[in-house]
Formats: sequence, C-alpha cells, structure tokens
Amino acid sequence: MKLLNKTIVLTGGTSGIGRQLVEQLVSDNQLIVLGRDAQKLSTLKKKWPSIITFQVDLADVDQVHLIAQSIASAKPEIDLLINNAAAQFMPKFTDEAFTFDTVKTEVDTNFTSICALIHGLLPALLASESSRVININSALGLVPKASSAVYCATKGALNIFSQSLRYQLEGSVVAVQQAFLPLVDTAMTKGRGKNKISSSVAAAEIIAGIEKSEDDFDIGATRFLRVLNALAPFAARKLLKAS
Repeated sequence: MKLLNKTIVLTGGTSGIGRQLVEQLVSDNQLIVLGRDAQKLSTLKKKWPSIITFQVDLADVDQVHLIAQSIASAKPEIDLLINNAAAQFMPKFTDEAFTFDTVKTEVDTNFTSICALIHGLLPALLASESSRVININSALGLVPKASSAVYCATKGALNIFSQSLRYQLEGSVVAVQQAFLPLVDTAMTKGRGKNKISSSVAAAEIIAGIEKSEDDFDIGATRFLRVLNALAPFAARKLLKAS
C-alpha cells in the first residue's frame, strides 16, 4: 500500500509518534485525528486545516463507539486505521503510589478502545478497495518488564488479538498489521531508559512497514529482542525485567 491519497484515521495524533505520523502523512492524505486534548487538536487543525479532528477519551469506550459511528457516517470508505494512542502507568502493585483505577484506564485505552474502533469502522474499511488496520505495539508485548504490568498485559493481548483478527479478515480487503516498537523518546518515556529512538524515526519506520505490507514488523532493538526471545527466552526475560 502506497500511502498516497488515502483516508487515514489516527489515534493519539497530537503528540509523540502520532504527531510525527501526522507530519509525515498529512501532505498526501486525508487525515482524521482522534485525541483527548481539545487545545492540541485545535492547534493541529490551525496548522493543517485539511485535518478532521475528533475529541475523545479512549478510556471511555462509550465515547469511542459514538466517535466511530460519526467517522463512518462522514467517511463511508476508510483506507487505514492507525491505533497509536496508549496509556502507561509505572507504579507496581506493591507501591504506595499504585491506584487500582489506573488498571481500567490502561485496559480500555490500550485494548478495549481498539476493539471498539475496529468494530465501528469495519464497514468503512471493508468498503475500501484495499485497506489496513495497524496496531502500534511494543517490545513489551513480546517480553514483559517488572513495572507497568498492566501495560505489558494490554500489549500482549493486542498481539494475540491482532493475529486472530487477521485470521478472521483473511480473504477480505482488510489487512491487519502490527509494529513492535522499542523505547521511543516521547513524553510517556521522559526520564526513563537509554538509547531511545526519536519519534520521527519511529513514525518513518511505521510508514515504511505499512507500505511494505509486512504483517508484524519490528523496529530498532525489538528485532534483537525477538531473536533473543526465540533462541534464549530466559535471557530475554532477564534483559527486559529491570528495563
């Protein structure tokens, strides 16, 4: 798929990797950007008036259902859905700072809302001549770490869901892809980790993977992790545990 003159729905397009995806795709495509922050969406719209924006909290699945219906009504044919947005909370269950409310926020933002968007937009994706769903995943969907247990679990669930959905849509015009990211330099990862890749590089690699029609593709150090996990899973778990 060449990303040219496509109708693209993107979640989390106001910052980080999502903003870079907007930068790199907006000149040649029709973008529909979903975000939680109304002011950031307004800023995006002012810079690129062609962008269609929807304010939505992905942790509120009822909102997501309504937004999906609105998008499908406005755009009966959609070529690409990029599920990019995610939430991550660092405290462990054993930490005083941990609050149970964050579990639902992470699960709904990182997984349930994706299911809701795909379900709601599927008729429009099926109406396209050739369309894609790409779920932006993480190396933590392959091998977890000690902190962010719920985040790791949602990414693992997203991995299995994506594979199963691919089976369900086999033979249709809709392909399902995943991009597995290493640690990327964004607001979410501020103050954590080393050797991060930039959000602009991550966005460029995501676009390249979409255009190459790769089902599941690894970016940066995730390539090494996948090989290590296949050959020596104990070593991969030890490496990621304290990351």
